[in-house]
Amino acid sequence: MTVIREDDLIASIAEAFQYISYFHPPDFVEAMASAYEREENPGAKQAMAQILVNSRMSAIGRRPICQDTGAANIHVKVGVEAKTDFKRSLQEICDEGTRQGYLRDTNPLRASIVVDPFNERKNSGDNTPCMLTVEMVAGDKIDVELAAKGGGSENKAKFTTLNPSGSVADWVVETVETLGAGWCPPGILGIGVGGNADKAMALAKQAMNERIDMADLLRRGPSNKVEELRLEIYERVNALGIGAQGLGGVTTVLDVKIKSFPTHAASLPVGLIPNCAATRHIHFTLDGSGPAEFTPPDLSLWPEILLDQASAHARKINLDDLNDEVVTSLEPGQTLLLSGTLYTGRDAAHKRMIDMLDRGEELPVDLKDRAIYYVGPVDAVGDEAIGPAGPTTATRMDKFTDRILGETGLRVMIGKAERGPTGLEAIAKHKAAYLIAVGGAAYLVSKAIKEAKPVAFEDLGMEAIYELKVEDMPVTVAVDTEGNSIHKTGPAQWRRAPALT
Repeated sequence: MTVIREDDLIASIAEAFQYISYFHPPDFVEAMASAYEREENPGAKQAMAQILVNSRMSAIGRRPICQDTGAANIHVKVGVEAKTDFKRSLQEICDEGTRQGYLRDTNPLRASIVVDPFNERKNSGDNTPCMLTVEMVAGDKIDVELAAKGGGSENKAKFTTLNPSGSVADWVVETVETLGAGWCPPGILGIGVGGNADKAMALAKQAMNERIDMADLLRRGPSNKVEELRLEIYERVNALGIGAQGLGGVTTVLDVKIKSFPTHAASLPVGLIPNCAATRHIHFTLDGSGPAEFTPPDLSLWPEILLDQASAHARKINLDDLNDEVVTSLEPGQTLLLSGTLYTGRDAAHKRMIDMLDRGEELPVDLKDRAIYYVGPVDAVGDEAIGPAGPTTATRMDKFTDRILGETGLRVMIGKAERGPTGLEAIAKHKAAYLIAVGGAAYLVSKAIKEAKPVAFEDLGMEAIYELKVEDMPVTVAVDTEGNSIHKTGPAQWRRAPALT
């Protein structure tokens, strides 16, 4: 019997994480391109255009689609008859593959895993350990389902146990309506039904990685109860009007995938995990003939989209000349092109600034009449000023916003998704503005950044404060100085009654 080598599994995992960092699955590109053609809201259509252009750029440049290169999710199916030369545990082997994949010099991927979930939350530095699940199956091969799962969508995972007579569709639709845009729609909903709490969530995670086939299902119609449920949830969620990036629009989900398992007679466990516009996953099989091989998709898969035409009417803003007149003139939904000086800062940097203010210390950067970008970029390679640098979820900064705006004079914040009530109140109180960059367009955004240098808290790694020089960075006004939010008005405008048959 052929031996499956430990080194081949390691090499395959490393190459797979590299591959999915810059290649979207072809079915996702096709589904997103179709949704782009159908979209009626100009703002949402522009967001989809950026996602598709970014995807093509990443495929050509072999650089990450999103700066959040994700937690390493690995599901291994080991054939009970498989012969291996493994000397280490499967966790150790998969961790080594993850380590090699994330630390590759030609395309370093951002390490996002913290070793201690409490206290210091120190980064492991190599994105290990991976999130490994193992299943023993019939056969003599090893099958691996591998995915890079970003924090923005993973943070929106939900679980419930319904009564046996409960409606899965009702719970999913009601839950998605509360998720906001932090999971970066349009994406896929993975739903697990049955088993118990951990089984339902595992099923939901596995369901997300199934091939997108909603267009085929819509054409031929459902042939069983699960397909009927998929169609119902798909139609009802899209009828909510959330749209791309939460701006309002026709498409919020590209597909709804459901996996089920037997369960206790008194229970109906349901797990829900959304996958974002940076959907990244791949499957490979090892049979002892060597490491897996991955064939790049043909570039003709991506539609030709000219962003210059889409942004021709965008308003240009000089970040080095922010004043009351400029900031108060910004209107929700307006497309802007930013140039000038921009600072970065995420959760850890905000916490440290607040601690310094509490101690009466002077901050290391002067934020008066400036803009801050909620981002944790990928390391630069070659002649890049910075690696892929897309926005992070802004609501995590809400609890810091009042103090930062009030005590520093900061005027503009840039992130992704909506602001919560606390953030909106602070923005209106201090007459600031909040803008959004497109989540899932990190490589495209990075091309607008011409210079980048760390200026504070360098020990925080990707969460350090950087001073950026940007040129025509595309953003959308999300919240104006009165606290009016496009994430409220947009979905309300595009909400409709579901056309269920």
